[in-house]
Amino acid sequence: MTMGLDTTRAEAFAGHALNIVNGGFLSLMFSLGHRTGLFDTLGRLPPSTSEAIAAEAVLNERYVREWLGAMVVGRVVEYDPEARTYSLPPEHAACLTRSAGPDNLAELAQFVGLLADVETPMVDVFRNGGGLEYSAFGRFHELMAEGSRTVLEATLLSRTLPLVPGLVERLENGIDAADIGCSRGVAITMMARHFPRSRFVGLDISNDAIAWARAEAERQGLSNVRFEVQDAATFGGPAAFDFITAFDAIHDQAAPRRVLRGIREALRPDGTFLMVDIAASSALENNLDHPLAPFLFTASTMHCTTVSLAQGGEGLGACWGEEKARELLAEAGFKTVGVKRVEGDFLNAYYICRPS
Repeated sequence: MTMGLDTTRAEAFAGHALNIVNGGFLSLMFSLGHRTGLFDTLGRLPPSTSEAIAAEAVLNERYVREWLGAMVVGRVVEYDPEARTYSLPPEHAACLTRSAGPDNLAELAQFVGLLADVETPMVDVFRNGGGLEYSAFGRFHELMAEGSRTVLEATLLSRTLPLVPGLVERLENGIDAADIGCSRGVAITMMARHFPRSRFVGLDISNDAIAWARAEAERQGLSNVRFEVQDAATFGGPAAFDFITAFDAIHDQAAPRRVLRGIREALRPDGTFLMVDIAASSALENNLDHPLAPFLFTASTMHCTTVSLAQGGEGLGACWGEEKARELLAEAGFKTVGVKRVEGDFLNAYYICRPS
């Protein structure tokens, strides 16, 4: 027997779907507001006309006015029709401007445009299998570096490294450290600058990202860090490192088990592997209340999973979850695994792994 349509439920979902569509368009406006500096400009101005806002931001007024229209109808910016002025409430600026640091959601919104660029080729891989190479994502390393820098500047030295007892002191005295999947080298460059007695190496498969990292290290005059183009799957022993990190890199790998095994082999017996990866559950139903679950699964579908499958890989996806992560870490030979969270990084879990 066919059940009748629940019109109340249908209308409620239609409203929900409409909000999703509107939100997608507003996300693009968020990204534009971040990249052009409009949110930062509004955050420091009193209620102002579009002409004054455009002049302060050094932008074309007609485009600024239309963007402001989207922000007003989206209930982001407030508008005084008599004075023709626009203002960004401080409560809104607290999650939309660069001064918000890791809480800046407009920075995160840039990934909408990045992923939209690959929608058509994604349709093809849905139909035919395979995947998209890293090279398909034009601004990927740029956006990852920007997001990493925002979080790391707020957390790395003060909160993350102290998670490992005695690590800061060892870094100060001088040890050997590596960062796997380092992208533009933001994390390891920061550590190299702060711990001049330690020796660092960053590895990434991207020629462009490594070239950028080398240039930045040279610009900063750092002699204790080097960068190499290398597939993480070829990294391994002999045991030459006291500390190895991987920031949101393992779930993208074509062969994550091989990578983790190589990391364990490369660690000295008293070494530590710090794996920073998405805080999620391997059970889909446990992610329903995750505040960024739609973002994570969309990014996973259109980037993390496809770049792995493009290489004939396992396709773990961003939401492989703590349960699966623990399974693979144990399989790789890590005897001790602790999982912690860091204030200022709401996306990631911090796995502190030791071979003994």
